[in-house]
Amino acid sequence: MLLRGKTVVVSGVGAGLGHQVAAACVREGANVALGARTEANLAKCAAEIDPDGDRTAHRVTDIADEAQCEALAALACERFGGIDAVVHVAALDTLMGGLEDADFGEWERVLDINLLGTLRMTRACLPALKEAGGRGGGSVVMIGTQSSVAAPSQVRQAAYAASKGALVSTMYSLARELGPHRIRVNTVQPGWMWGPMVEGYVRWAAESEGVEEDAVRGRLEEKMALPEMATDGDVADTAVFFASGRARGITGQCLLVNAGEIMR
Repeated sequence: MLLRGKTVVVSGVGAGLGHQVAAACVREGANVALGARTEANLAKCAAEIDPDGDRTAHRVTDIADEAQCEALAALACERFGGIDAVVHVAALDTLMGGLEDADFGEWERVLDINLLGTLRMTRACLPALKEAGGRGGGSVVMIGTQSSVAAPSQVRQAAYAASKGALVSTMYSLARELGPHRIRVNTVQPGWMWGPMVEGYVRWAAESEGVEEDAVRGRLEEKMALPEMATDGDVADTAVFFASGRARGITGQCLLVNAGEIMR
């Protein structure tokens, strides 16, 4: 168990990646404090991954609200005695479009959530992470996106890509700033990952084009080195690795989890 005896805060726990990250953390031995904007999603996830309720706690958390971030961090400390890692899944990824049709007010909202919200949550956890550093090491794991380094041709999400690109730039600064406290800062960059969101896209594209869903999925996978795309669970496992002591010598790094669609 990579996270035995550790406590992890996970933001953005819904039906997809956030759920998978929380489940992987519990499976690897961690106590987990779950945050998301929707109470029903939190309760459902906690019941599924920890039926006895011994290893999870949850609180409604909007990372756009600093007080709510602080409350989630406080819950983790009160319930489990500290925080060893935080995994940032919460993000706004529904704004579509590019420059010509951009509403910069909406872009600001994306940046406020994806960049500043991640930093709010990190800062709220920082005192406890410093204590974890004194015990051997703390970890901040950001979820980025492949689209910040290679824009996909199928969809246009310029604001989302820009916000995640800014987050990677900030990661380098944080790795330097927090490194003396033995706090590592890394980013997982998923490409297309099979889970609820991509499944929904495949259904929509198939219906729009009048083709089979397998044809749409095959079109996505044909550029990948592996014969199938990574899953939400694959990305979650990578986040667990970064949160664990197995990655104790790794900081300021981005790792693509994309079945080899692009390589760098």
